[in-house]
Amino acid sequence: MRPGPIWPVKLECGDLVLRPIRYRDKKEWTQVRARNNEWLAPWEASNPIPGGGLPDYRQMVRSLKAQAAQGTALPFLITERTPSASAPVIVGQLTVSSIVWGSAMMATLGYWVDRERAGHGIAPTAVAMATDHCFQALGLHRMEINIRPENGPSLRVVEKLGFRDEGYRPRYLHINGEWADHRTFALTAEEVPEGLLTRWLASRT
Repeated sequence: MRPGPIWPVKLECGDLVLRPIRYRDKKEWTQVRARNNEWLAPWEASNPIPGGGLPDYRQMVRSLKAQAAQGTALPFLITERTPSASAPVIVGQLTVSSIVWGSAMMATLGYWVDRERAGHGIAPTAVAMATDHCFQALGLHRMEINIRPENGPSLRVVEKLGFRDEGYRPRYLHINGEWADHRTFALTAEEVPEGLLTRWLASRT
């Protein structure tokens, strides 16, 4: 059964803050994406319709907000508190999407992180925070992450968090202009009774 309204929500762990994406984030988001264009391009979702393109920033936020209102997505920005900024700065994006209620109680999670902050535990911490929220606050049962076999950094994230490798999906998603193979990783609530974030933070110490 679906709970009441599930959005907006803010999640925090130390200096890391997951918060809703907003229209007024356009300038900062665009700057971060621009300097990460080469880093993110090989893994960027694309439109398989001939002549089709991706939505602009405002269209993207409007679509994500609509999905959140319908209870099918949680569109977070990954932000980080720093000594040099008065407010947490954008260091990535994480979206829980394709939320299915009823007998499935599952969702899919995707993310990207600023190359300048990669390797500092931000991605696994953010994934653990969002997964725990979905399992503990929303009552979802399964979280799935689909990753291209060539995407070494993302493969290390799911490995660190203990997501189960469920196998190969040929030509699964349209990425960077072509249908691309993916590997599927998943975790169920029963596998992390103590919480994924608790397990992840314990493993780091």
